[in-house]
Amino acid sequence: MMQISDSYNQKNSLFNAMNRFIGAVNNMDQTVMVPSLLRDVPLDENGDVKALRTANDTTPAAAAHCTTYFHQDADMYSSYVLLKSIRNDIEWGVLQGDGRGKERAGVTEVSRVEAEEDDLEKQFRYHLNGLHTVLSKLTHKANMLTNRYKEEIGCGN
Repeated sequence: MMQISDSYNQKNSLFNAMNRFIGAVNNMDQTVMVPSLLRDVPLDENGDVKALRTANDTTPAAAAHCTTYFHQDADMYSSYVLLKSIRNDIEWGVLQGDGRGKERAGVTEVSRVEAEEDDLEKQFRYHLNGLHTVLSKLTHKANMLTNRYKEEIGCGN
């Protein structure tokens, strides 16, 4: 029989975080019938974008992709496209050679592998924590965009 702590831990699993994000983006995608209406509409009237950007600046490399696109000049359309793109990356994988995660100059493949093998568990936990943080923020963004779209077309909650 599942204990309360097991249920809590399962609720916070990476798998469930990804499912919540994918569900939020699917809901957004089904709600936004005319994506072009999102063009030139500010992402957030409350300055939430700056808070997201600041928080992402301290998360692992997974957040770097998000931070690049959720900037203050972003409109709802660019956020909509980005959220759908991230959902597709999660569902289908990231194509090799798409420009993300390239090696820094001066770091050889051998030294990178040796450094990674030193403390794989620590690195795993660091990136897992970062993924949870980013997925939570992206889920929030997808839900916020869906609600803002409803407000814009006049069918609020």
